[in-house]
Amino acid sequence: MALIMAKLKKNGRAGVILPDGFMFGDGVKNRLKEKLLKEFNLHTIVRLPKSVFAPYTSITTNILFFDNNETGTEEVWYYELPLPKGYKAFSKTKPMTIKHFDEVTAWWNDRQESEKTWKVSKEDIVKKNYNLDIKNPNTPEEIVHDLAELLEQLKVVNNEVRGLQSKLIEELKSVL
Repeated sequence: MALIMAKLKKNGRAGVILPDGFMFGDGVKNRLKEKLLKEFNLHTIVRLPKSVFAPYTSITTNILFFDNNETGTEEVWYYELPLPKGYKAFSKTKPMTIKHFDEVTAWWNDRQESEKTWKVSKEDIVKKNYNLDIKNPNTPEEIVHDLAELLEQLKVVNNEVRGLQSKLIEELKSVL
């Protein structure tokens, strides 16, 4: 990433595919992201599905689009590209193709927020210590519970129900 930024000519444009690991983290990555936001216009991040490079890796990847126009970044648009209908994952026999980007291409010139798209200000990214791994705020967060935790919650609810049943029986006895 440092080499691409150093070699990109004035008014040049770049699209770089990077693993999720670049999006967060400290040290050199943070300094690169800081420079990217201050000296370049990082305008779009396309979040790709997890299986794009399967079977070689299952690491989630992103495409960062930026310009070397020396104006800096004001806001970053995110586009979360979902798996196509009928796909559980991309694979060697069902790879990602250019047609899977048709909806991104249609959205590109007329950007509006939706369940797949959102924008984040430079200030918000700086507040998050240059963390570019910003989850989609337009989709509900998936709640995953441990089986033991669910069983414990079930016990608590059952005890509450038994207590309410006992109170109801007592109330009915006193009324009848």
